[in-house]
Amino acid sequence: MPCLFALLAVAFPRVAIVLLSLFTSFFHVFHGFVIPILGFLFLPLTLLVYAYLLNIHAPIGNVQLIYLLIAVVIDLGLLGGGALGRRRRVA
Repeated sequence: MPCLFALLAVAFPRVAIVLLSLFTSFFHVFHGFVIPILGFLFLPLTLLVYAYLLNIHAPIGNVQLIYLLIAVVIDLGLLGGGALGRRRRVA
């Protein structure tokens, strides 16, 4: 079941955010609602990875920063659509 939810989180991060916020206390590490709302709108996978890193209560080291950087790159790639898709739309 956890592997299925991990695949769901990567494929549909906004659905995973809604499910986690409704049924768990996963996002209670944030002391306000601004960062989760902005993360939900703009960088949902990054929000999930960052909340996970805060929930494991370990110091954030190089490996964790690499995880966060990979999530940002994936989110920005999905947001922008990639250069190939842009070239196809223009031509």
